[in-house]
Amino acid sequence: QVQLVESGGGLVQAGGSLRLSCVASGRTFSRYAMGWFRTDPGNEREFVAGVSWSGSSTYYADSVKGRFTISRDNANNTVFLQMNSLLPEDTAVYYCAADSIRPWGSNRNPYEYDYWGQGTQVTVSS
Repeated sequence: QVQLVESGGGLVQAGGSLRLSCVASGRTFSRYAMGWFRTDPGNEREFVAGVSWSGSSTYYADSVKGRFTISRDNANNTVFLQMNSLLPEDTAVYYCAADSIRPWGSNRNPYEYDYWGQGTQVTVSS
């Protein structure tokens, strides 16, 4: 079983930056695609960014392209989400998730991810 723990959320003014981290347990982290999701206004989890098992391929929601960067450090079982130029619309609970089946990181369907962290709150003030 994989355990995921997010950190790095907080309160920031519009235009500011935050870096989220997600640390995974186990020895198989490097085989999993990883994604970041966030709650939308309807409290559904929407895709934010994904990264392939190797870190060589990344994918982003249109709303965050050019502002957010996903990366991973497999040696330390960690995935990051660097968030720049934050907007009030980015306010949400952010979750990291692992896909144990698909290695590409392009899967935007939260129901097809196998493991989830507890979430970390990001609040962006105007």
